[in-house]
Amino acid sequence: MTRILLISGSTREGSTNTAALRTVQAIAPADVETRFYTGLLELPAFVPGADPANYPAVVGLRDALAWADAVLISTPEYAGTLPGSLKNLLDWTVGTADLHEKPTAWLTVAAPGRGDGATATLASVLGYVGADVVSAACVRLPVLSADIGADGLIAAQGFRDGVAEALEALVRHGQGRTGTVDN
Repeated sequence: MTRILLISGSTREGSTNTAALRTVQAIAPADVETRFYTGLLELPAFVPGADPANYPAVVGLRDALAWADAVLISTPEYAGTLPGSLKNLLDWTVGTADLHEKPTAWLTVAAPGRGDGATATLASVLGYVGADVVSAACVRLPVLSADIGADGLIAAQGFRDGVAEALEALVRHGQGRTGTVDN
């Protein structure tokens, strides 16, 4: 069983990034367990040198990352870069092994020509913390708000097929690193 933590960089209700990850969760094969990280708004501002144990939300983040064999992130771009809340989450992993060598990928749902600042910053920060970025699983699958159904999921078969391929690449990479991922 491969365990994948899904992290949306959006705090907006009805976000296409969140809908994309909820769709990943809905279509994940039986041998892939997903968990949606929901603590983004509860994380305190990162303070270098602060003891994470003093912050229950940070302990929850670290527990979620420790649970995961891999991480999949989908984030919007704000003002040409990552949203501050997602950057704050990533800042809490600096100096820890929370993401070090952990297979990580991102799903970009922005139209071509948009969102590139966020993915460039994400790649930079993930490299800094030593995440194992799985290029084959980093995909752009544009989504419009109109593509989200009443159930909060994306029904378009092209999107679902693309996400399934990315998820398979992330799982296959993780299994190749350790022989098998079976926790």
